[in-house]
Amino acid sequence: MTLHGPLLEQAGQFGGNALLLTGPARVGKLAAAWGMAAAQNCTGVRGMYGEACGACPSCQALAAGAHPDILLVEPRATTTTGKAARRKLIPIGAILEGRDKNRDYDVHVYEFLEVRPTFQRRVVIVNGAEFLGQEAANALLKLVEEPPHRALFVLVAEDLRAVLPTIVSRSARLNVAPVPDQEVARALVRSGLDADQELIAFAAGRAGVLDAAETVKAALGDAKLLDDALDTGLLTTLETAEGLEKRWDAAWHPEALRFVWRERPAHQRARADTALSALQEALEAYASPSLSFQVFALALRDAFGLT
Repeated sequence: MTLHGPLLEQAGQFGGNALLLTGPARVGKLAAAWGMAAAQNCTGVRGMYGEACGACPSCQALAAGAHPDILLVEPRATTTTGKAARRKLIPIGAILEGRDKNRDYDVHVYEFLEVRPTFQRRVVIVNGAEFLGQEAANALLKLVEEPPHRALFVLVAEDLRAVLPTIVSRSARLNVAPVPDQEVARALVRSGLDADQELIAFAAGRAGVLDAAETVKAALGDAKLLDDALDTGLLTTLETAEGLEKRWDAAWHPEALRFVWRERPAHQRARADTALSALQEALEAYASPSLSFQVFALALRDAFGLT
């Protein structure tokens, strides 16, 4: 059962060409977008909110990760050299094959929409609409206004202000809000996991956190290890930071650390945040990870008055 059922119900009644889903990070926007795309093509018995059945041929294709009528477009996470991309951008090459000089995208929006749907409706999910470049947005706008074969665009954005006004004006906006803690707890139990109170508090109603529940729990464990090491001594702190470097997940560890620090005094949290930001900037600049984590560990001890 989806945690955003009413949103799916609203989307099912929408007769236009483009939906814009907005809301905080990890609140479940992308999962909702996939649910909407699935419902557009489902031919089975729908759920309470019109959600896809999960058993028809279309749903089976989606579960196998090979749905012919759904295209996900998002910024590249890595460069052509294999390094992490420093700047998020959806370029014009994602929209038009002829403009994709580096062949960064296997499938392009324009060419994808030229083909008639295999099931019922072609759906393009743009995950990160705020990262559309000017050229890409203009090219996409033409498709949104007159989509071939009744195609549907589901645009996902965290920062509505960063989405080009022309895109916003041609989309129906749906806000994806956090859900109550009890709903998160029930979702964990339905997934076969314990209703971990720390995980529920960390999630703060963000359904997207549940998609990586085990990874998040591991990140929280690492954050607590480092926090405990800080009070033990310098050598233990450096050794723990070295271990953290080997397991570092840029998507979850920073937030896990801030969560663990949440009860410390405000001035200490502010200094620790500065140290964490410096670490992230160093890693993004391809500085030595080992040295960066050592400097981070020393900065944290200083931030918490432990030097």
